[in-house]
Amino acid sequence: MAVPKRKHSNARTGSRRSHDRLTPRQLHSCPKCGTMIPTHVVCPNPNCGHYMGRTMVEPE
Repeated sequence: MAVPKRKHSNARTGSRRSHDRLTPRQLHSCPKCGTMIPTHVVCPNPNCGHYMGRTMVEPE
């Protein structure tokens, strides 16, 4: 059975884990109402409901 001969240093462990962090959601503003929404999502604002220049959800 393979067992490490030496302990890995903290720098080596940190270098390996450097890409494991969480990245924030990519947000953009709705061109019609200005609400910050994730990309490729219909605007959740009840008075808007736009996606890619078209009305997808009728305003209340």
